[in-house]
Amino acid sequence: MLERPVIPAYEGPCVCNVVPNLLEPGSEWPTWFPEVAADAEQVVLLVLDGLGWEQFEDRRRLVPTLSSLEGGAITTVAPSTTATALTSITTGLPPGRHGVVGYRMDVDGDVLNVLRWQANGRDARASIPPEKVQSHEAFGGQRPPVVTRAEFKSTGFTTAHLDRTRMTGWRMTSTLITEVARLTRANEPFVYAYYEGIDKVSHEYGLADHYDHELVAVDRLVGDLLDELPPGAVLVVTSDHGQVDVGDNLIVPAPEVMAHVKGQSGEGRFRWLHARPGQARALLEAAQAHHSDTAWVVDVETTITEGWFGPTVTEAARGRLGDVALVAREPVSFVDPDDSGPFELVGRHGSLTPAEMYVPLLVGRA
Repeated sequence: MLERPVIPAYEGPCVCNVVPNLLEPGSEWPTWFPEVAADAEQVVLLVLDGLGWEQFEDRRRLVPTLSSLEGGAITTVAPSTTATALTSITTGLPPGRHGVVGYRMDVDGDVLNVLRWQANGRDARASIPPEKVQSHEAFGGQRPPVVTRAEFKSTGFTTAHLDRTRMTGWRMTSTLITEVARLTRANEPFVYAYYEGIDKVSHEYGLADHYDHELVAVDRLVGDLLDELPPGAVLVVTSDHGQVDVGDNLIVPAPEVMAHVKGQSGEGRFRWLHARPGQARALLEAAQAHHSDTAWVVDVETTITEGWFGPTVTEAARGRLGDVALVAREPVSFVDPDDSGPFELVGRHGSLTPAEMYVPLLVGRA
């Protein structure tokens, strides 16, 4: 049994510190960052959504190109989910400061699905403007080119974490490679690229054969990118979170718990429970009594005091959290009927287990 959650290393080897070190390096290059990137003439940062360090380590035989790169493991942020981690990567800030504190979060009484930018099943870009939810500039305001899937270019979440960057859309992985090659040949000093396939495959199929074949394909993608980079350029590879194969291990919070709940937010492996007025203490006690065998059951003050979201939590960020969190310690997911999609997720993430919290930071030269 896991005794303690993995708290993000916000002051050191963490995804929120990758971009600041690449764009504005300090007088001393950090020991946790492969030194081959320190004097690069050009940098391509490739974020592979859903590639955890443990999953990578277990499959090194399948990914010879990735395995040949220099680097090791760093932490992602809390919760270990795409919306929060990508915002930390692009802004260089912990969640407590940028305020995107989950995949589904309470914004002034409405639960906002950040990736879809929907509330109550409707487009929320007008009622909950992305630039007000997250107002910090991406990449320190340097406006680098961003190569991401074309369908993502005009979404609310893209506005929230990539606003005022120079967007280039890709349709197929071949065009991702083509666009990165075009930009580096044009002497762009920094290019950000994002690929979401690993995460999609894990969610639908888990961590078995489909996942393995996707990693093989991604390894070819990385090799092709390295082949296209000009001399003096480096490819930096990281991720936003790892994965846990949950399957159908779904837990409906106990009736004794739900009796104190007015609503839920978060996601299956980091489920926020929002207490009815005056019942926060009773909710915590009931949740601990019924779900401590499979989860870290903590109140919101514990998450803040222990620095789960960083050393600073703004008033806005604090208001988007619940009262009690069910943070899965075992391979389970907590059910919220309002948190649904087109298929039942097999692979999941969001919690603070090593499988979800440690991600690669790898660097290779052209």
